[in-house]
Amino acid sequence: MALPRIDTPTYQIKLPSTGQTINYRPFLVKEQKIIMMAQETQDEEQMLRAMSDLVSSCTFNQIDVNNLPIYDIEYIFLRIRGKSVGETVELNLICPDDEETKVITKINLEDIQVNTTAGHNNVIDITDNMQLHLRHPIFSDAHLMKDGDNTDGLFKLLHRCVVKLVYNDEEFHRMDMSEKDITEFIDQMNNKQFENVIDFFKSMPKLKHVVNIVNPKTKVKSEVLLEGLNSFLG
Repeated sequence: MALPRIDTPTYQIKLPSTGQTINYRPFLVKEQKIIMMAQETQDEEQMLRAMSDLVSSCTFNQIDVNNLPIYDIEYIFLRIRGKSVGETVELNLICPDDEETKVITKINLEDIQVNTTAGHNNVIDITDNMQLHLRHPIFSDAHLMKDGDNTDGLFKLLHRCVVKLVYNDEEFHRMDMSEKDITEFIDQMNNKQFENVIDFFKSMPKLKHVVNIVNPKTKVKSEVLLEGLNSFLG
């Protein structure tokens, strides 16, 4: 005789990038095991694949995970985790005033939102009559985000995020550009123009949350800014 099935609750969430409402459920033990096994390998590719599979399953395959912005997937994953193992996490935060004392702080994952730096724009003015249009990195670009701090990783990410170049009334779309075309175009930029492009990546939407803590030794109150998924996983 077959055993009874366990009912799983369903919740709703709005994607930060589009406002689209999707359904999701907590992850199951079999899915949690896959995530834990991937984490044990410390292999970034396996961990990204496991996260992708988990988010797809827990959102009933309503979304194309690999083509959504990274911050959408991180936001969904955090909500799934909260409904699965508890919405409150304890983080061991370092006090900024002495940079050594650690304070255990409880955070409600439901309070974590995706925030964008003021002035962020996906259209970068290269000159008065030339604009470069970029897109936010999507989940299939995630393996490059780790390398974004080095020159090679940054340029690879930039290449992937180019949408089009507008010059006067003429448009050059990404599908019509070769890798060589993009490299040569970037190489022509002056420092200020290139900094404006890099600022796009620095100011793009991220999981962000400000926590107020008090150093038990010095009694100094400080604000700690938490950014990115790993900051909230404890």
